Amino acid sequence: MNKGFSAIALTTLLSCLSVQALSSDRLWAQASTDHKAEAERLLNQGLEQYRNNQTQAAFQSWQKTLQIYREIKDREGEGKVLNNLGIAYYMLGQYTKSVDFFQQRLAIARELKERRGEANALDSLGLNYILLGQYEKAIAFYQQAVEIFRELNDRKNEGNAVGNLGIAYREMGKYQQAINFHQQQLIITREIKDRAGEGRALGGLGIVYRELGQYQKAITFYEQDLAIAREFKDLNGQGRAFNNLGIAYSNLLKYKEAVTFYQQALEIFRDIENRKEEGSTLGNLGIAYRELGQYQKALTFHQQQLAIAYAIKDRVTEGKAVGGLGIVYNKLRQYEKAIPFYQRDLAITIELGDRQGEGRVLNNLGVIFADLNQPTLSILAYKQSVNIQESIRKNLRGLSKEEQKSFLDTVARTYRHLASLLLAQGRVMEALQVLDLLKVQELEDYLKNVKGNDRTAQGVKLLEPEKVIGSQLPLLKFEDSLEINLQLANQIRQIPMSEINKIPDYLQQIPQSTVLLYPLILSDRLELILFSPNSPPLNYTVKISQQELEALINNYRAGLLDPTSEDYKDSAIVLYDLLIKPIEAKLIQVKAQTILYAPDRQMRYVPIAALYDGKKWLIEKYQISNLIAYSLSDFSPQPKTQPNILAGAFGGKAGEKKFGQSGLPATLREVQAIANSFQNSVTLTEERFSRQAIESKFQDHNILHLASHAEFNTGIPDNSFIIFGNGDKILLNEISDWQIPNIDLIILSACQTGIGKLGDGVEVLGFGYQVQKAGAKSAIASLWKVDDAGTQALMEAFYGELQKGNVPIAEVLQRAQVSLIKSPNYKHPFYWSAFFAIGNGL
Repeated sequence: MNKGFSAIALTTLLSCLSVQALSSDRLWAQASTDHKAEAERLLNQGLEQYRNNQTQAAFQSWQKTLQIYREIKDREGEGKVLNNLGIAYYMLGQYTKSVDFFQQRLAIARELKERRGEANALDSLGLNYILLGQYEKAIAFYQQAVEIFRELNDRKNEGNAVGNLGIAYREMGKYQQAINFHQQQLIITREIKDRAGEGRALGGLGIVYRELGQYQKAITFYEQDLAIAREFKDLNGQGRAFNNLGIAYSNLLKYKEAVTFYQQALEIFRDIENRKEEGSTLGNLGIAYRELGQYQKALTFHQQQLAIAYAIKDRVTEGKAVGGLGIVYNKLRQYEKAIPFYQRDLAITIELGDRQGEGRVLNNLGVIFADLNQPTLSILAYKQSVNIQESIRKNLRGLSKEEQKSFLDTVARTYRHLASLLLAQGRVMEALQVLDLLKVQELEDYLKNVKGNDRTAQGVKLLEPEKVIGSQLPLLKFEDSLEINLQLANQIRQIPMSEINKIPDYLQQIPQSTVLLYPLILSDRLELILFSPNSPPLNYTVKISQQELEALINNYRAGLLDPTSEDYKDSAIVLYDLLIKPIEAKLIQVKAQTILYAPDRQMRYVPIAALYDGKKWLIEKYQISNLIAYSLSDFSPQPKTQPNILAGAFGGKAGEKKFGQSGLPATLREVQAIANSFQNSVTLTEERFSRQAIESKFQDHNILHLASHAEFNTGIPDNSFIIFGNGDKILLNEISDWQIPNIDLIILSACQTGIGKLGDGVEVLGFGYQVQKAGAKSAIASLWKVDDAGTQALMEAFYGELQKGNVPIAEVLQRAQVSLIKSPNYKHPFYWSAFFAIGNGL
């Protein structure tokens, strides 16, 4: 939305003002009429002031107008002024204030039964909540607006509101829903021949496909949007389309092509004197030239962007400009220039209440201090950045602006850098907390729905000396930073390590004989952090490069996936020596029985159960459960209940395809065996095994067994799914919508991960989180699809052990796996190690 559009909207609102007397008393009526005339004069005066960028004067005029309307009890006039104030604060980026005015406007519209006014207020509230990152609230308002626009047969505004629903779902990372709504918007706009709306729908689809990484498809939609804008000589629309094309080509790393599109957008915005969009486009050009390594040109464009920001008094654009200048000077290693620009950016983000922006700038300062070999200051800046991120997460404040997305991409890197610096200083407990929060951040980057809790919101504790210096960071001079880094380091050295490594109370709830194992893969080494109750965490450094480790992991996985291989133990021994041997003595000392394992990156694709010490597999010595994050886990003792199983089987015939998937005839025998063993179980097979049928029976069972195809793939959550016997699917990002508080365990007996290529395994982590968020205590899944007979053997052993009762899930799975190791036909780890528990498993 731009200023020109706002002025048109305000003019339309003013044209609707009524001049009715509210009383039959002539004297009072005359006074009321005079007041109303004065209100109208002030209202028009405010509009003229607003058009001339005299924003504060406009607000004063409108506040006086509002007071008059309230005095004469003109609710209709009051509603219209509130609407204008809401729009004006929206244009200033003060979305919370805008919401307040639109809420008041909504109340009056409902009181007066003004259905159109009500719909417009709901639509405006939705827009503000999108920009505040509160997408669920936005969706609720938009849905109400759509209903009213349909009731009024207002197809044009219905299309707009449907498109806004698409935007909200896109920002939540629910891309299929976003596509559905934008396609509905497209249908409506084409039916009513609203070409401008059609262009917006095409542009919206382009943005969704860009978010999905399908850049060529996005470009096709942007080109269609551009063609429509040209057809109607809609210069603003053309500028928008050129900018979107530039962003898409930047995503493709084709920065020269991006520059061409940005230049065309810039020319248009200058022609129509759209200064705000001109500034934004100059910033995009600065970023593109920075990525091309043409730093002087990048500086020139950011300086022009800054000049426009000053001219139009736009603090948001000013922040982007000084932040961009800081990044370029950082690239040039001119830190003495970069730091002041970052500090100006920091001051602006604090002033605007932009917490995400504040975290981004602190991260940038952390990078600079690390480059300057000032690790203690770097730790402080990184800590503040992480803590802001975690405090925001508790309120589900997601990123919605394109310029912030680059920060989101670097947040996980911030956590890794911070953990590495803390470990180098022996601050292991703080590092463990950071690694745990890293898991949560990776989930947020992937799923966009990770709210966190009171534990995560606390972030990483700032030490007392850090609190003092932290308040000085916005004013710290470059020439003083080295001395302040030394002072801070000396002050921290005076603090007892017992205090620095103090263990949070909730972490003390971990049962005796249970340990946490957190590996951290860094470019030049592997760090292992081991925590056991009643003792501080310890870290062990293993010298191996990330590249070497990933090659080992790939070899290990290849051996596990080939049941005919003879040398599968070789890489299992090598990885045992890297991951377990350094901590083996401590495991023995604390009498560990259970390992809660929080794997990092590609380690998520391989089971540590199949690490080999030369005589025994690790699963023969320890119960193992993959941990999502200890800060999201409940380690309090869980009541044991009798198994009450709901099981579904995909079925089909061997060698035949069913809904594009291979038939799984053994799944029918698998669930029949469950039914034979547990009298109160319910089984659904083939066509009866539908999503609706399963969901209708959740409340009556505590174990959900899905013997069906499931894939957890790299990329976005929409790439991962579970398929049902009738062809229904549930996507990974939909699992958390299940309401399953009574389910203790979900078992997926035919799933696989890392299909095609291996990523960082966050989809595996994501499955565990979604299950836990829905209400289940833990899950069992497989890292690859074991053949029917092997799966059936493992599951028979698992349920045989489960019948014995009162045994933790991790131990039940351990016993089942050990029984296969001792069997003649299934002793190869291909058959038994694919299955892993996720959750606390206790």
